[in-house]
Amino acid sequence: MQIGIFTDTYFPQVSGVATSISMLKSELERLGHGVIIFTTTDPNATYETNVIRLPSIPFVAFHDRRVAISGANRALKIAKEYQLDIVHTQTEFSLGLIGRYVANKLDIPLVHTYHTMYERYLHYIAQGKLLKPEHVRKLSRFYCDRTFGVIVPSELTKKTLESYGVKQQIFVIPTGVPLPAYDVEKRQELRTQLGYTDDDIVLLSLSRLSSEKNIDTIIRQFPTIQAIHPSVKLLVVGDGPDRDRLQKMVADEHLTSVVQFTLEIPNKEVYRYYQASDLYVNTSDSETQGLTYIEAIANELPVIAKKNTYLETIVTARECGRLFEFSDSFGVTVAQYITEDLAYAKTHHDARDAIRESISVEKFGKSVLEVYQQSIRNHQWFEEHEEGMLEAQKELFLKLIQTGRKKK
Repeated sequence: MQIGIFTDTYFPQVSGVATSISMLKSELERLGHGVIIFTTTDPNATYETNVIRLPSIPFVAFHDRRVAISGANRALKIAKEYQLDIVHTQTEFSLGLIGRYVANKLDIPLVHTYHTMYERYLHYIAQGKLLKPEHVRKLSRFYCDRTFGVIVPSELTKKTLESYGVKQQIFVIPTGVPLPAYDVEKRQELRTQLGYTDDDIVLLSLSRLSSEKNIDTIIRQFPTIQAIHPSVKLLVVGDGPDRDRLQKMVADEHLTSVVQFTLEIPNKEVYRYYQASDLYVNTSDSETQGLTYIEAIANELPVIAKKNTYLETIVTARECGRLFEFSDSFGVTVAQYITEDLAYAKTHHDARDAIRESISVEKFGKSVLEVYQQSIRNHQWFEEHEEGMLEAQKELFLKLIQTGRKKK
């Protein structure tokens, strides 16, 4: 099968979407399929086989994200050369529209993955005055209902789309993650490199440094945790527009000796930071799947995060972590977990092992491939029966007209 993936976000941009697409591409190729990615240009991008970059500019509200400004006909020409069997869009915007154009011109099915809960990001665009929640609902419904299948990463996202009135079939397929072996030596090596002792309890925050991630809450409540557990340290991994502001906040709170920041790290090195830490903490309320949550579990790290219906399916036992309902209770939740459950979590693995089995990259790729195959079958059936369906509709229309005349 020849597969075209259309996305506004891809490496070197750092995001869960980019990581998800990269893993999907690798797994589909391992299974013997051809994959070509159509994405935006990026000043920091390097050449990668079967990645086509279309002219783009920075997005108005997120300057480290980009939108394509041309290239539809070029994409169509390349798609014809590759003889695509299916288009898989990962955005509703620039490359999503180009992907739809290509699918229509080639008369092949289009599958879409809906990643983002846009209603939680509207304040970034003209301070929420330009786009309203009802616009998001209409756009989402319009785009999703004109596909041959919609993939979402969680039940939470599925329920959201259903509340928007989306009628197309929705498949819940959590993004898979690599399952690296736990490496004690590398854990110790990185902890030493970062200046941590065996007695330190390291809290890891790993995400884009932006306001929707709500990292302020972690920093603001860190003294509450440290008052109960003086050996606690905070490691903030990532980069983004809020980096300078967050570092100043740490300095103003006199926490520079216990909170350190790293720059963005290569994706292949991420697992080392999970394994070097003792607890993963996240206070964001904008996650639809939270790839970092399952990456943490995959690396034997318990999770402390804000409760939602998705996380309630992940954090199901003491060794998996604990959820909090209100941001103000984050610090207390972390302190209690360290006191009551952290030692237990280090020696009990059954619940995390069960989750690891369900989130493998292999299962992810296989599940997406099944959606492709079903969509191609449905498209072929529609092509074979389209003429008959149109004729039946015509006959029904004529009967309705005749019935109306008789009533008169």
